[in-house]
Amino acid sequence: MSITEQQTTGVPAGTFQADTVHSSVDFEVQYMGIATFTGAVKDFEASLVDGRLEGAARIATLVTKDENLLAHLLAPDFFDAERFPEVGFSGRAVDASGDGVAFAGEITIKGISQPAVLTGSVTGPVTDPYGNERYGLKLETTVDRTAFGIDWNADMPNGEKALADDVTLKAELALVKQG
Repeated sequence: MSITEQQTTGVPAGTFQADTVHSSVDFEVQYMGIATFTGAVKDFEASLVDGRLEGAARIATLVTKDENLLAHLLAPDFFDAERFPEVGFSGRAVDASGDGVAFAGEITIKGISQPAVLTGSVTGPVTDPYGNERYGLKLETTVDRTAFGIDWNADMPNGEKALADDVTLKAELALVKQG
């Protein structure tokens, strides 16, 4: 099948690694009730082995639009990147029908693991110009950041909090079959 011929299917069997050049791991959180603050992690890895998804993102490689804000996110008020350098996910596909997929597992942030279900879609397979089999996974979940000990906030004049507790985590993974 050529790269231009694409079909959708369930979770593939075999061992796949994320092509991080063509993949992304992002987050977004509501800010002051009027805007969405976004960020991304540049250094991460992910693998899919017979329906089991494993991933880790290095917090020190977090990217935002403001260096001062970035320094605060890396500090103990938020991720405490020096003590907890990675965020991780480990889970197994529990539902894969058509192009829909759900992975149930655990997300670990600041050394605290919480159950999570990542939902989204699978695309592929395609064969790239070099003969490699590829799939795409587009996943997201929403977590309560305070469940991981990330509870910094600021009071606004109207009594509301500046930062929402719910954070949406997103991953778009280009997976390449290994061996």
